[in-house]
Amino acid sequence: MTAVIDALPEEAPVALVYNGSTAAVMMASPFDLSEFLVGFAVSEGLIDDPSEVTEISAIKHAHGYEVRGRIPEARSTMMDARRRASVGPMGCGLCGIESLEQATAFPGRVAPMAVGLEGDARSALEALNAGQKRRDQVGAMHAAGFFTKDGLIALREDVGRHNALDKLIGALSGTDVSGGAVIITSRLSVDLVQKCARAGISGLFALSSPTRAAVELARETGMTLMVLRREAVVAYTDEKEDCA
Repeated sequence: MTAVIDALPEEAPVALVYNGSTAAVMMASPFDLSEFLVGFAVSEGLIDDPSEVTEISAIKHAHGYEVRGRIPEARSTMMDARRRASVGPMGCGLCGIESLEQATAFPGRVAPMAVGLEGDARSALEALNAGQKRRDQVGAMHAAGFFTKDGLIALREDVGRHNALDKLIGALSGTDVSGGAVIITSRLSVDLVQKCARAGISGLFALSSPTRAAVELARETGMTLMVLRREAVVAYTDEKEDCA
C-alpha cells in the first residue's frame, strides 16, 4: 500500500523588485518575503545597510509573488549594472549573474569571530533543529540560524538554502552581528561565504564539508568556517584542525 503525503513544502516564483526593476526571480518558500527582499539586497551587495530598503510590499499574483521596495537611486543604478536575468532554481544561488567575475567577487573582510563561539555551536544546532517548525510539518526545508554565546537568536526556513540565509540576514536588520555566527543546514559553498561577509558576519557553521572555493574565499575575508561533525567541530580556516 502506498502512503499518501498530505503536507508538502510550498515553492513559488518570487520576484525581488527594487525601484521598479526586477533584480532576481527565485524559486522560494512564499513566506517571510519582506525579510527576503531586505536580506537579498544586503547579501548581494546592492546596499550596505538594511535600513536603505524602504516602502516594502508583497503582492500575490496568479503564478507567483512580487516583493517591492525602494533603495537609494545610486544603489539602484549599481543594481541595474549587475542585474540577474533568469529564474534561479531553489538549489542555486548564482543563476543569472551576467559576469563570471561576480561569481567569485571578493566581498570584503570581516572582523574576527568572537573567541570561544565554536563551543556554543552544538547547542545552537540543537536549538535550530527544535525551532524548525515548518520542516516538522512538511519536511524538505533548509534553515539558517544566527547564534551568540547567549544562544540562538533567530532562524529562518526555506526550500532553498540561499533563500533561508537571505531571509535570516533580513531578519537580523538592526541587530549587532559582531558577536555571533550563522549556522546553516547545508553544505558550504562560495556564495554563502560571500553573503555572510557582505552582511558583516564573521563565522559560518554547517553540517557538511565546504567547497575548496568557499574555504579559499573565507580565508581571504578573515571569516571562520567550521563544520559540525559527530566527533568534533572541524575548522577549515584556522590553524587548528578541530575544536572538540
